[in-house]
Amino acid sequence: MSANVDTNNRPAPDDVLVAIARYVCQYQIDSKEAFDTARYCLMDTLGCGLLALRFPECTKHLGPLVPGTTVRHGARVPGTSHELDPVKAAWDIGAIVRWLDYNDTWLAAEWGHPSDNLGGILAVADYLSRCRLAEGQHPLTLRDVLTAMIKAHEIQGILALENSFNRVGLDHVILVKVATTAVVTRMLGGTESQVVDALSQAFVDGQALRTYRHAPNAGSRKSWAAGDATSRGVRLAMITLAGEMGIPGVLTAPQWGFYDVLFSKTNKDQQVKPEAQRRFNLPRSYGSYVMENVLFKISFPAEFHSQTACEAAVRLHPQVKSRLGDISKIVIHTHESAIRIISKSGPLANPADRDHCLQYMVAVPLAFGDLVAEHYEDSFHAANPLIDELRGKIEVFEDPRYSREYLEADKRSIANAIQVFFKDGSSTEKIEVEYPIGHRRRRAEGMPVLEQKFLNNLRTRFPEHRSQQIMALCRDPETLARTSVSAFMDLMVIN
Repeated sequence: MSANVDTNNRPAPDDVLVAIARYVCQYQIDSKEAFDTARYCLMDTLGCGLLALRFPECTKHLGPLVPGTTVRHGARVPGTSHELDPVKAAWDIGAIVRWLDYNDTWLAAEWGHPSDNLGGILAVADYLSRCRLAEGQHPLTLRDVLTAMIKAHEIQGILALENSFNRVGLDHVILVKVATTAVVTRMLGGTESQVVDALSQAFVDGQALRTYRHAPNAGSRKSWAAGDATSRGVRLAMITLAGEMGIPGVLTAPQWGFYDVLFSKTNKDQQVKPEAQRRFNLPRSYGSYVMENVLFKISFPAEFHSQTACEAAVRLHPQVKSRLGDISKIVIHTHESAIRIISKSGPLANPADRDHCLQYMVAVPLAFGDLVAEHYEDSFHAANPLIDELRGKIEVFEDPRYSREYLEADKRSIANAIQVFFKDGSSTEKIEVEYPIGHRRRRAEGMPVLEQKFLNNLRTRFPEHRSQQIMALCRDPETLARTSVSAFMDLMVIN
Protein backbone atom coordinates (compact mmCIF):
# COMPACT_ATOMS: atom_id res chain seq x y z
CA MET A 1 0.00 0.00 0.00
CA SER A 2 1.31 3.46 -0.85
CA ALA A 3 2.80 5.40 2.04
CA ASN A 4 0.92 8.49 0.81
CA VAL A 5 -2.55 7.10 1.46
CA ASP A 6 -4.39 9.09 4.16
CA THR A 7 -5.65 7.22 7.21
CA ASN A 8 -9.39 7.78 7.14
CA ASN A 9 -10.17 7.80 10.87
CA ARG A 10 -12.65 10.59 11.48
CA PRO A 11 -11.45 12.71 14.42
CA ALA A 12 -13.35 13.94 17.43
CA PRO A 13 -14.45 17.59 17.10
CA ASP A 14 -11.75 20.13 17.80
CA ASP A 15 -11.64 21.26 21.42
CA VAL A 16 -12.12 24.93 20.48
CA LEU A 17 -15.45 24.14 18.83
CA VAL A 18 -16.60 21.99 21.74
CA ALA A 19 -15.77 24.67 24.32
CA ILE A 20 -17.72 27.35 22.46
CA ALA A 21 -20.71 25.05 21.95
CA ARG A 22 -20.74 24.05 25.61
CA TYR A 23 -20.65 27.70 26.64
CA VAL A 24 -23.48 28.68 24.30
CA CYS A 25 -25.71 25.79 25.30
CA GLN A 26 -24.99 25.43 29.02
CA TYR A 27 -23.60 28.60 30.57
CA GLN A 28 -26.03 30.77 32.53
CA ILE A 29 -25.32 34.50 32.53
CA ASP A 30 -25.78 35.86 36.07
CA SER A 31 -23.84 39.13 35.87
CA LYS A 32 -26.01 42.20 36.44
CA GLU A 33 -23.21 44.36 35.09
CA ALA A 34 -23.16 42.34 31.87
CA PHE A 35 -26.92 42.71 31.35
CA ASP A 36 -26.80 46.44 32.14
CA THR A 37 -23.94 46.94 29.70
CA ALA A 38 -25.71 44.83 27.07
CA ARG A 39 -28.76 47.07 27.37
CA TYR A 40 -26.60 50.13 26.72
CA CYS A 41 -24.96 48.24 23.88
CA LEU A 42 -28.34 47.49 22.32
CA MET A 43 -29.30 51.15 22.49
CA ASP A 44 -26.03 52.40 21.10
CA THR A 45 -25.83 49.85 18.30
CA LEU A 46 -29.36 50.51 17.08
CA GLY A 47 -28.76 54.26 17.27
CA CYS A 48 -25.65 53.92 15.10
CA GLY A 49 -27.73 52.06 12.54
CA LEU A 50 -30.43 54.71 12.49
CA LEU A 51 -27.86 57.45 11.98
CA ALA A 52 -26.34 55.59 9.04
CA LEU A 53 -29.66 55.70 7.19
CA ARG A 54 -28.93 59.36 6.41
CA PHE A 55 -26.25 58.25 3.95
CA PRO A 56 -27.32 57.04 0.47
CA GLU A 57 -24.15 54.99 0.05
CA CYS A 58 -25.45 52.87 2.90
CA THR A 59 -29.14 52.70 2.06
CA LYS A 60 -28.53 51.64 -1.55
CA HIS A 61 -27.53 48.21 -0.20
CA LEU A 62 -30.70 47.63 1.82
CA GLY A 63 -33.87 45.72 1.05
CA PRO A 64 -34.71 42.40 -0.64
CA LEU A 65 -32.30 41.02 -3.20
CA VAL A 66 -35.18 40.83 -5.67
CA PRO A 67 -37.10 44.13 -5.50
CA GLY A 68 -40.71 43.74 -4.41
CA THR A 69 -40.17 40.40 -2.68
CA THR A 70 -42.22 39.93 0.47
CA VAL A 71 -41.45 37.43 3.22
CA ARG A 72 -44.08 35.92 5.47
CA HIS A 73 -43.15 36.63 9.10
CA GLY A 74 -40.15 38.56 7.80
CA ALA A 75 -37.64 40.22 10.10
CA ARG A 76 -37.71 44.01 10.31
CA VAL A 77 -34.79 46.34 9.67
CA PRO A 78 -34.78 49.25 12.18
CA GLY A 79 -35.52 52.65 10.72
CA THR A 80 -36.97 51.21 7.49
CA SER A 81 -40.11 49.48 6.26
CA HIS A 82 -38.27 46.36 5.07
CA GLU A 83 -39.54 42.89 6.02
CA LEU A 84 -36.91 40.40 4.93
CA ASP A 85 -35.81 36.83 5.31
CA PRO A 86 -33.52 36.55 8.35
CA VAL A 87 -30.36 36.11 6.27
CA LYS A 88 -30.80 39.34 4.32
CA ALA A 89 -32.20 41.14 7.38
CA ALA A 90 -29.04 40.20 9.26
CA TRP A 91 -26.98 41.61 6.39
CA ASP A 92 -28.92 44.89 6.42
CA ILE A 93 -28.90 45.36 10.19
CA GLY A 94 -25.23 44.46 10.36
CA ALA A 95 -24.39 46.90 7.58
CA ILE A 96 -26.21 49.89 9.05
CA VAL A 97 -24.81 49.45 12.56
CA ARG A 98 -21.23 49.26 11.21
CA TRP A 99 -21.49 51.82 8.41
CA LEU A 100 -20.30 54.86 10.33
CA ASP A 101 -17.71 53.04 12.47
CA TYR A 102 -19.56 54.26 15.56
CA ASN A 103 -20.55 51.10 17.48
CA ASP A 104 -18.69 49.36 20.26
CA THR A 105 -15.14 48.02 20.03
CA TRP A 106 -12.92 45.33 21.52
CA LEU A 107 -9.16 45.80 21.41
CA ALA A 108 -6.62 43.06 22.08
CA ALA A 109 -4.22 41.04 19.91
CA GLU A 110 -7.12 41.20 17.47
CA TRP A 111 -9.66 43.98 17.40
CA GLY A 112 -13.22 44.19 16.23
CA HIS A 113 -16.75 45.26 17.03
CA PRO A 114 -18.72 42.61 18.94
CA SER A 115 -22.03 44.43 18.51
CA ASP A 116 -21.77 43.59 14.80
CA ASN A 117 -23.33 40.28 15.86
CA LEU A 118 -26.57 42.10 16.62
CA GLY A 119 -27.39 41.87 12.92
CA GLY A 120 -27.81 38.12 13.06
CA ILE A 121 -29.16 38.01 16.60
CA LEU A 122 -31.89 40.58 16.10
CA ALA A 123 -32.95 39.34 12.67
CA VAL A 124 -33.32 35.76 13.88
CA ALA A 125 -35.00 36.79 17.14
CA ASP A 126 -37.57 38.87 15.26
CA TYR A 127 -38.19 36.17 12.67
CA LEU A 128 -38.60 33.46 15.31
CA SER A 129 -40.90 35.65 17.38
CA ARG A 130 -43.22 36.33 14.45
CA CYS A 131 -43.29 32.66 13.50
CA ARG A 132 -44.09 31.67 17.07
CA LEU A 133 -46.84 34.24 17.41
CA ALA A 134 -48.40 32.94 14.19
CA GLU A 135 -48.44 29.48 15.73
CA GLY A 136 -49.90 30.68 19.01
CA GLN A 137 -46.63 30.35 20.92
CA HIS A 138 -44.72 32.84 23.06
CA PRO A 139 -42.26 35.09 21.23
CA LEU A 140 -38.68 35.69 22.27
CA THR A 141 -38.07 38.60 24.62
CA LEU A 142 -35.39 41.24 24.80
CA ARG A 143 -33.89 39.23 27.68
CA ASP A 144 -33.16 36.51 25.10
CA VAL A 145 -31.56 39.08 22.81
CA LEU A 146 -29.39 40.52 25.59
CA THR A 147 -28.28 37.02 26.60
CA ALA A 148 -27.30 36.19 23.03
CA MET A 149 -25.44 39.51 22.78
CA ILE A 150 -23.42 38.78 25.92
CA LYS A 151 -22.45 35.36 24.62
CA ALA A 152 -21.58 36.61 21.13
CA HIS A 153 -19.45 39.36 22.65
CA GLU A 154 -17.71 36.79 24.82
CA ILE A 155 -16.92 34.39 21.99
CA GLN A 156 -15.59 37.10 19.70
CA GLY A 157 -13.67 38.86 22.46
CA ILE A 158 -12.03 35.81 24.06
CA LEU A 159 -10.88 34.52 20.68
CA ALA A 160 -9.36 37.97 20.05
CA LEU A 161 -7.43 38.29 23.32
CA GLU A 162 -4.20 36.61 22.24
CA ASN A 163 -4.87 35.54 18.64
CA SER A 164 -3.98 38.06 15.96
CA PHE A 165 -5.80 37.29 12.74
CA ASN A 166 -4.71 40.60 11.22
CA ARG A 167 -1.06 39.52 11.40
CA VAL A 168 -1.79 36.68 9.00
CA GLY A 169 -3.77 39.02 6.76
CA LEU A 170 -7.28 37.97 7.80
CA ASP A 171 -9.97 40.46 8.67
CA HIS A 172 -11.50 40.48 12.13
CA VAL A 173 -14.98 39.83 10.73
CA ILE A 174 -14.13 36.13 10.84
CA LEU A 175 -14.87 36.41 14.56
CA VAL A 176 -18.26 37.99 13.86
CA LYS A 177 -19.14 35.05 11.62
CA VAL A 178 -17.98 32.54 14.24
CA ALA A 179 -19.80 34.22 17.15
CA THR A 180 -23.02 34.77 15.20
CA THR A 181 -23.00 31.19 13.95
CA ALA A 182 -22.70 29.84 17.48
CA VAL A 183 -25.42 31.87 19.18
CA VAL A 184 -27.86 31.84 16.28
CA THR A 185 -27.63 28.05 15.89
CA ARG A 186 -28.66 27.78 19.53
CA MET A 187 -31.42 30.39 19.14
CA LEU A 188 -32.85 28.36 16.27
CA GLY A 189 -33.03 25.29 18.53
CA GLY A 190 -29.70 23.67 17.72
CA THR A 191 -28.19 21.09 20.05
CA GLU A 192 -24.65 21.27 21.37
CA SER A 193 -23.44 18.95 18.61
CA GLN A 194 -25.20 21.06 15.97
CA VAL A 195 -23.49 24.18 17.30
CA VAL A 196 -20.18 22.35 16.88
CA ASP A 197 -21.09 21.41 13.32
CA ALA A 198 -22.16 24.96 12.44
CA LEU A 199 -18.98 26.41 13.91
CA SER A 200 -16.91 24.07 11.79
CA GLN A 201 -18.65 25.46 8.72
CA ALA A 202 -17.77 29.00 9.81
CA PHE A 203 -14.07 28.15 10.09
CA VAL A 204 -13.91 26.16 6.85
CA ASP A 205 -15.47 29.05 4.93
CA GLY A 206 -13.32 31.36 2.86
CA GLN A 207 -12.24 34.21 5.12
CA ALA A 208 -12.13 37.92 4.30
CA LEU A 209 -8.79 39.60 3.68
CA ARG A 210 -8.00 42.95 5.31
CA THR A 211 -7.09 44.56 2.00
CA TYR A 212 -10.10 46.87 2.02
CA ARG A 213 -9.11 48.40 5.36
CA HIS A 214 -5.59 49.48 4.48
CA ALA A 215 -3.88 52.03 2.27
CA PRO A 216 -3.88 52.22 -0.67
CA ASN A 217 -6.99 50.01 -1.07
CA ALA A 218 -9.21 51.24 1.79
CA GLY A 219 -12.81 51.44 0.70
CA SER A 220 -16.46 51.11 1.58
CA ARG A 221 -16.49 47.32 1.84
CA LYS A 222 -15.24 47.75 5.39
CA SER A 223 -18.61 49.36 6.16
CA TRP A 224 -20.63 46.31 5.12
CA ALA A 225 -18.15 43.50 5.78
CA ALA A 226 -19.55 42.83 9.25
CA GLY A 227 -23.08 42.71 7.90
CA ASP A 228 -21.90 40.13 5.41
CA ALA A 229 -20.23 38.12 8.19
CA THR A 230 -23.17 38.10 10.60
CA SER A 231 -25.49 37.24 7.72
CA ARG A 232 -23.26 34.34 6.76
CA GLY A 233 -23.45 33.12 10.34
CA VAL A 234 -27.23 32.95 10.07
CA ARG A 235 -27.01 31.10 6.77
CA LEU A 236 -24.57 28.53 8.14
CA ALA A 237 -26.77 27.97 11.18
CA MET A 238 -29.76 27.29 8.95
CA ILE A 239 -27.76 24.97 6.69
CA THR A 240 -26.66 22.98 9.72
CA LEU A 241 -30.16 22.74 11.15
CA ALA A 242 -31.34 21.46 7.77
CA GLY A 243 -29.15 18.42 8.44
CA GLU A 244 -25.76 19.33 6.98
CA MET A 245 -22.86 17.48 8.60
CA GLY A 246 -19.91 19.22 10.20
CA ILE A 247 -16.15 19.02 9.67
CA PRO A 248 -14.83 17.95 13.10
CA GLY A 249 -11.12 18.53 12.44
CA VAL A 250 -11.58 21.81 10.64
CA LEU A 251 -8.96 23.57 12.77
CA THR A 252 -6.35 20.90 13.40
CA ALA A 253 -6.34 18.74 10.26
CA PRO A 254 -2.73 18.52 8.98
CA GLN A 255 -2.20 20.46 5.75
CA TRP A 256 -5.93 21.08 5.11
CA GLY A 257 -7.09 22.56 8.42
CA PHE A 258 -7.51 26.21 9.38
CA TYR A 259 -4.36 26.32 11.49
CA ASP A 260 -2.05 25.01 8.78
CA VAL A 261 -3.66 26.83 5.86
CA LEU A 262 -4.52 30.24 7.34
CA PHE A 263 -2.85 30.56 10.74
CA SER A 264 0.65 29.24 10.15
CA LYS A 265 2.46 32.28 8.80
CA THR A 266 3.04 35.86 9.84
CA ASN A 267 2.80 38.67 7.35
CA LYS A 268 6.00 40.13 8.78
CA ASP A 269 8.53 37.52 7.72
CA GLN A 270 6.41 34.85 5.99
CA GLN A 271 8.16 32.16 8.01
CA VAL A 272 6.15 29.14 9.09
CA LYS A 273 5.48 29.22 12.82
CA PRO A 274 6.46 26.29 15.03
CA GLU A 275 3.60 23.84 15.22
CA ALA A 276 2.86 24.77 18.84
CA GLN A 277 2.10 28.33 17.74
CA ARG A 278 -0.40 27.28 15.06
CA ARG A 279 -3.13 27.07 17.65
CA PHE A 280 -5.47 29.53 19.27
CA ASN A 281 -4.38 30.63 22.71
CA LEU A 282 -7.41 31.07 24.97
CA PRO A 283 -6.19 32.61 28.26
CA ARG A 284 -9.53 32.62 30.07
CA SER A 285 -12.75 30.65 30.05
CA TYR A 286 -15.98 31.99 28.59
CA GLY A 287 -18.21 34.00 30.89
CA SER A 288 -19.27 37.65 30.63
CA TYR A 289 -15.90 39.43 30.77
CA VAL A 290 -16.05 40.97 27.29
CA MET A 291 -19.44 42.64 27.62
CA GLU A 292 -18.45 44.02 31.02
CA ASN A 293 -15.28 45.54 29.57
CA VAL A 294 -16.38 46.50 26.06
CA LEU A 295 -15.50 49.95 24.74
CA PHE A 296 -18.20 52.32 23.52
CA LYS A 297 -17.63 54.91 20.83
CA ILE A 298 -19.59 57.70 22.39
CA SER A 299 -18.12 60.94 21.12
CA PHE A 300 -16.70 60.32 17.66
CA PRO A 301 -17.56 58.15 14.63
CA ALA A 302 -13.92 57.18 14.21
CA GLU A 303 -11.76 54.06 14.31
CA PHE A 304 -11.29 53.33 17.99
CA HIS A 305 -7.52 53.62 18.16
CA SER A 306 -8.01 57.33 17.41
CA GLN A 307 -10.74 58.06 19.97
CA THR A 308 -8.46 59.54 22.61
CA ALA A 309 -6.54 61.45 19.94
CA CYS A 310 -9.80 63.03 18.77
CA GLU A 311 -10.67 63.96 22.35
CA ALA A 312 -7.23 65.54 22.84
CA ALA A 313 -7.63 67.47 19.58
CA VAL A 314 -11.01 68.83 20.66
CA ARG A 315 -9.47 70.00 23.92
CA LEU A 316 -6.66 71.72 22.00
CA HIS A 317 -9.02 73.44 19.55
CA PRO A 318 -9.55 76.61 21.64
CA GLN A 319 -5.79 77.08 21.89
CA VAL A 320 -5.08 76.70 18.17
CA LYS A 321 -8.22 77.80 16.28
CA SER A 322 -6.94 81.35 15.76
CA ARG A 323 -3.39 80.21 14.95
CA LEU A 324 -3.91 77.40 12.45
CA GLY A 325 -1.79 79.14 9.84
CA ASP A 326 1.08 79.55 12.30
CA ILE A 327 1.45 75.84 13.09
CA SER A 328 4.86 74.37 12.28
CA LYS A 329 4.20 70.80 13.40
CA ILE A 330 1.75 68.62 15.29
CA VAL A 331 3.20 65.73 17.29
CA ILE A 332 1.11 62.67 18.15
CA HIS A 333 2.36 60.05 20.59
CA THR A 334 0.36 56.86 20.23
CA HIS A 335 0.44 53.06 20.52
CA GLU A 336 1.73 50.49 18.06
CA SER A 337 -1.66 49.29 16.85
CA ALA A 338 -2.71 52.79 15.83
CA ILE A 339 0.48 53.26 13.86
CA ARG A 340 0.05 49.91 12.14
CA ILE A 341 -3.54 50.33 10.98
CA ILE A 342 -4.56 54.00 10.80
CA SER A 343 -1.44 56.14 10.39
CA LYS A 344 -1.17 57.10 6.74
CA SER A 345 -0.04 59.87 4.42
CA GLY A 346 -0.91 60.77 0.87
CA PRO A 347 -4.27 61.31 -0.85
CA LEU A 348 -7.41 59.96 0.84
CA ALA A 349 -9.73 58.56 -1.77
CA ASN A 350 -13.10 58.26 -0.03
CA PRO A 351 -14.92 58.54 3.33
CA ALA A 352 -13.85 55.02 4.31
CA ASP A 353 -10.24 56.03 3.72
CA ARG A 354 -10.60 59.16 5.85
CA ASP A 355 -12.23 57.52 8.87
CA HIS A 356 -9.24 55.19 9.08
CA CYS A 357 -6.60 57.92 8.92
CA LEU A 358 -5.26 59.05 12.30
CA GLN A 359 -3.91 62.29 10.85
CA TYR A 360 -7.25 63.21 9.27
CA MET A 361 -9.16 62.40 12.46
CA VAL A 362 -6.87 64.72 14.42
CA ALA A 363 -6.72 67.55 11.89
CA VAL A 364 -10.50 67.98 11.67
CA PRO A 365 -11.23 68.51 15.39
CA LEU A 366 -8.12 70.66 15.76
CA ALA A 367 -9.51 72.97 13.09
CA PHE A 368 -13.26 72.68 13.69
CA GLY A 369 -13.63 71.59 17.31
CA ASP A 370 -15.53 68.37 16.60
CA LEU A 371 -15.61 65.27 14.41
CA VAL A 372 -18.92 64.01 12.98
CA ALA A 373 -19.79 61.60 10.19
CA GLU A 374 -20.34 64.37 7.66
CA HIS A 375 -16.72 65.47 8.07
CA TYR A 376 -15.62 62.40 6.10
CA GLU A 377 -17.73 63.16 3.04
CA ASP A 378 -16.10 64.15 -0.25
CA SER A 379 -17.84 67.52 -0.33
CA PHE A 380 -16.55 68.53 3.11
CA HIS A 381 -13.02 67.41 2.35
CA ALA A 382 -12.95 69.22 -0.99
CA ALA A 383 -14.20 72.45 0.59
CA ASN A 384 -11.55 72.47 3.32
CA PRO A 385 -7.98 72.19 1.95
CA LEU A 386 -6.74 73.22 5.40
CA ILE A 387 -7.27 69.64 6.59
CA ASP A 388 -4.63 68.24 4.27
CA GLU A 389 -2.31 71.11 5.12
CA LEU A 390 -2.53 70.14 8.79
CA ARG A 391 -2.13 66.46 7.97
CA GLY A 392 1.15 67.27 6.29
CA LYS A 393 2.43 68.81 9.52
CA ILE A 394 1.65 65.82 11.72
CA GLU A 395 4.44 63.60 13.07
CA VAL A 396 3.50 60.30 14.70
CA PHE A 397 5.61 58.46 17.28
CA GLU A 398 5.08 55.31 19.30
CA ASP A 399 5.08 55.59 23.08
CA PRO A 400 6.22 52.17 24.39
CA ARG A 401 4.17 52.57 27.57
CA TYR A 402 1.02 53.21 25.56
CA SER A 403 1.67 50.05 23.51
CA ARG A 404 2.33 47.98 26.64
CA GLU A 405 -0.71 49.17 28.60
CA TYR A 406 -2.94 48.69 25.57
CA LEU A 407 -2.51 44.95 26.09
CA GLU A 408 -2.49 44.77 29.90
CA ALA A 409 -5.69 43.09 31.10
CA ASP A 410 -6.20 45.43 34.06
CA LYS A 411 -5.75 48.56 31.93
CA ARG A 412 -6.64 48.06 28.25
CA SER A 413 -5.81 51.71 27.68
CA ILE A 414 -6.03 53.31 24.23
CA ALA A 415 -3.80 56.27 24.90
CA ASN A 416 -2.87 59.19 22.65
CA ALA A 417 -1.17 62.51 23.33
CA ILE A 418 -0.99 65.59 21.10
CA GLN A 419 1.11 68.72 21.23
CA VAL A 420 1.05 71.58 18.70
CA PHE A 421 4.14 73.66 17.90
CA PHE A 422 4.09 77.10 16.26
CA LYS A 423 6.49 78.85 13.93
CA ASP A 424 7.49 81.40 16.59
CA GLY A 425 8.86 78.63 18.82
CA SER A 426 5.91 78.48 21.21
CA SER A 427 3.73 75.43 21.75
CA THR A 428 0.58 74.23 23.41
CA GLU A 429 0.67 71.95 26.40
CA LYS A 430 0.89 68.24 25.68
CA ILE A 431 -2.65 66.88 26.04
CA GLU A 432 -2.71 63.20 27.00
CA VAL A 433 -5.87 61.08 27.11
CA GLU A 434 -5.31 57.47 28.18
CA TYR A 435 -8.88 56.16 28.38
CA PRO A 436 -11.72 57.22 26.06
CA ILE A 437 -15.07 58.18 27.52
CA GLY A 438 -16.48 54.83 26.39
CA HIS A 439 -13.99 52.83 28.50
CA ARG A 440 -15.11 50.81 31.52
CA ARG A 441 -13.04 53.15 33.73
CA ARG A 442 -15.25 56.05 32.59
CA ARG A 443 -18.65 54.29 32.64
CA ALA A 444 -20.26 56.71 35.12
CA GLU A 445 -19.22 59.64 32.97
CA GLY A 446 -19.98 57.94 29.68
CA MET A 447 -23.42 56.35 30.03
CA PRO A 448 -25.44 59.59 30.28
CA VAL A 449 -23.64 60.77 27.15
CA LEU A 450 -24.41 57.45 25.45
CA GLU A 451 -28.10 57.80 26.30
CA GLN A 452 -28.18 61.29 24.80
CA LYS A 453 -26.39 59.98 21.71
CA PHE A 454 -29.09 57.31 21.36
CA LEU A 455 -31.91 59.83 21.74
CA ASN A 456 -30.31 62.12 19.16
CA ASN A 457 -30.01 59.22 16.75
CA LEU A 458 -33.64 58.19 17.31
CA ARG A 459 -34.67 61.73 16.40
CA THR A 460 -32.99 61.42 13.01
CA ARG A 461 -35.58 58.81 12.04
CA PHE A 462 -38.66 59.08 14.25
CA PRO A 463 -40.99 61.82 15.50
CA GLU A 464 -40.42 63.09 19.02
CA HIS A 465 -43.18 61.08 20.68
CA ARG A 466 -41.88 57.80 19.21
CA SER A 467 -38.31 58.68 20.11
CA GLN A 468 -39.31 59.36 23.71
CA GLN A 469 -41.37 56.15 23.85
CA ILE A 470 -38.41 54.04 22.73
CA MET A 471 -36.07 55.91 25.03
CA ALA A 472 -38.31 55.38 28.06
CA LEU A 473 -38.57 51.65 27.34
CA CYS A 474 -34.81 51.25 26.99
CA ARG A 475 -34.21 53.11 30.25
CA ASP A 476 -36.41 50.62 32.14
CA PRO A 477 -34.35 47.40 32.39
CA GLU A 478 -37.11 45.17 33.77
CA THR A 479 -39.79 46.23 31.31
CA LEU A 480 -37.38 46.03 28.40
CA ALA A 481 -36.31 42.51 29.35
CA ARG A 482 -39.97 41.35 29.33
CA THR A 483 -40.82 43.04 26.02
CA SER A 484 -41.30 40.72 23.07
CA VAL A 485 -38.82 41.13 20.25
CA SER A 486 -41.58 41.59 17.70
CA ALA A 487 -43.22 44.38 19.73
CA PHE A 488 -39.86 46.09 20.18
CA MET A 489 -39.07 45.88 16.48
CA ASP A 490 -42.48 47.28 15.61
CA LEU A 491 -41.46 50.41 17.50
CA MET A 492 -38.20 50.62 15.57
CA VAL A 493 -39.55 50.54 12.03
CA ILE A 494 -41.24 52.97 9.69
CA ASN A 495 -44.58 51.74 8.39
